[in-house]
Amino acid sequence: MNTFDKREQGFESKFAHDEELRFKATARRNKLLGLWAAGLFGYEGEKAEEYAKEVVRADFDEPGDEDVFRKIRGDFDKNNVEQSDHQIRRTMDELMHQAIEQIQNEG
Repeated sequence: MNTFDKREQGFESKFAHDEELRFKATARRNKLLGLWAAGLFGYEGEKAEEYAKEVVRADFDEPGDEDVFRKIRGDFDKNNVEQSDHQIRRTMDELMHQAIEQIQNEG
């Protein structure tokens, strides 16, 4: 294996590792987001955990965050929870930073 092949393999490994971390962080963020929303609904314990799992599963509908945002927005509307779109998106961003920190601290 020449130097170029080793370098290419290194880049591929780093890309795969970064993608795995991004997936884990997004799933963690979605769980945290679900728990946050569940708290606003008054859910506790197992009911809150199950709702958080629903939010995580919602992310598999399409690429990006819009499917998760629509789930939260729709559930807030159904449950008469007052949160603006901006507040939801800001919380999603904040929780992504928190999820990344948690994953980095585990490693």
